[in-house]
Amino acid sequence: MAKRALNQLDVAGKRVLVRVDFNVPIDQGIEGIFLYDQRLRATLPTIRYLISQGSRVVLCSHLGRPNGEVVDGLRLAPVGDRLAALLERPVKSVPEIIGPAVESAVAEMAPGDVLLLENLRFHPGEEKNDGAFACELAGTVDCFVMDAFAVAHRAHASTAGITKFLPSAMGLLVQREVESMGRALESPEKPLAALLGGAKV
Repeated sequence: MAKRALNQLDVAGKRVLVRVDFNVPIDQGIEGIFLYDQRLRATLPTIRYLISQGSRVVLCSHLGRPNGEVVDGLRLAPVGDRLAALLERPVKSVPEIIGPAVESAVAEMAPGDVLLLENLRFHPGEEKNDGAFACELAGTVDCFVMDAFAVAHRAHASTAGITKFLPSAMGLLVQREVESMGRALESPEKPLAALLGGAKV
């Protein structure tokens, strides 16, 4: 199945929702985010590309397992602060995912601005892939970019459901991973070794 690359999506001057993976060890405080910010760094090329196109960049991510409830220790604002330092430009964090506060924050954005929504998993509709939640998430933007490779296999509202409502494309991180896997599966260089890891293997 053909996948749309970022440069094939019209993002110039558009409000772009980007699904990122900022699931970092926030329980270790600001120092933990600083030491383990590889996931933030991995999304910088996509964010910078969108900024260069004059897009209004709206980021969304999950953090931890709050099970559909608001957990103060799993708020994304501290992650937004670290992202701002990496981008060397302001990142505004809004303590909501959908609703009037988000609508207002997006409406106030100028080209090149970056906004970070609150933890997606605070809403029970995220992991249930609830269509109504996905529709509301899509309601304030023009298009969607998937740049969270680590959760691309999950049928959640912000990874799968939202694509029913918006023109969508892969971010640069996801594109790089898809191309690398394609080469490894279709025409691998030999000898070949595969390393598997992670708590769930």
